[in-house]
Amino acid sequence: MVSSSNRLVFGVSILLFLCLAIFPWFGLPVYFVSLLFTVFMFVTLATSWNLIGGYAGYLSFGHVAFFGIGAYTTALMMKGLHLSPFWTILSSIPAGFVAMLIAMIVGYPCLRLRGPYFAVVTLCFAFVVDLGIKNLDILGGPEGLWLKSPDLPIETIRAILFEAMLVTMMLSIMLAYWTSRSKFGAGLRAIKEDEEVAQTMAINAPRLKIQAFALSAFFPGMAGGIYAYYLTYIHTDIVFDMMISILIVLMALFGGGGTVMGPVIGAVLLTLINEGLSTFVKAEFARIIYGCLFIGVIIFLPNGIMEFFKKEHRVESGISLAENGGNRSAA
Repeated sequence: MVSSSNRLVFGVSILLFLCLAIFPWFGLPVYFVSLLFTVFMFVTLATSWNLIGGYAGYLSFGHVAFFGIGAYTTALMMKGLHLSPFWTILSSIPAGFVAMLIAMIVGYPCLRLRGPYFAVVTLCFAFVVDLGIKNLDILGGPEGLWLKSPDLPIETIRAILFEAMLVTMMLSIMLAYWTSRSKFGAGLRAIKEDEEVAQTMAINAPRLKIQAFALSAFFPGMAGGIYAYYLTYIHTDIVFDMMISILIVLMALFGGGGTVMGPVIGAVLLTLINEGLSTFVKAEFARIIYGCLFIGVIIFLPNGIMEFFKKEHRVESGISLAENGGNRSAA
């Protein structure tokens, strides 16, 4: 039963991936292609954040820093190494490794802190990186950087970047799936429950936390590089926007931290909600609504909507078992 169920899920996932992959080649309106591109990006960010925030329980509010670092790394590789536009897209991979390396350096001292202290430090880290880049002329300073577009039709460029972000999203989900079923993920869950007890059980908590923090930075770095090329222009106010960090945390928690599909569902739903708010509501009111939604999730759905559906399923299963037991007794 389990193997057949897994085969079904795998088959549906492949079919969905293929459908999404051919979507931008049908000449559909740009709006829908851009909307799906944004959904893929936020699924990648929320799923990656879930490694450290959902599984290990370390709430990072500075993950937008790795997104911005990836964007600027890609831009610098293009301008400094004079890469062709095609190779610039592939440079999002080393951009992810740069973000991972910086996460390891920053994570070593920061992950000694816990709770609100860790959250505040990661938030300050994002502000420091933002201000640092604004004061470096080599990185464009306050004026930002322009990226050269390839000599191709704009529809083709948009479709290629769409595919790149789709692949990045799928890889991040595959990593989350592996984590949920591995000893690595079990160790992170033990750290979230009680770090001191986990260490007494021979779990190397510092090493696991740094590994999780580094892995959680890799795909945001890649996504930032692809996003920078998608915009062809980057500025600190765009790629270091703190609203992105808030959305990442909210999406993962809303869907269900520490699960594979929770951040995916949360990112899809809230991206669509965000699109609606941005279209029909002023930005200031949209931020207020998100703040209220964030508070509501923390208070009423601390484990996300995935936990809510699991509880409903358990209740229905319990009722079904009770009815079957009663029928057998009557017989």
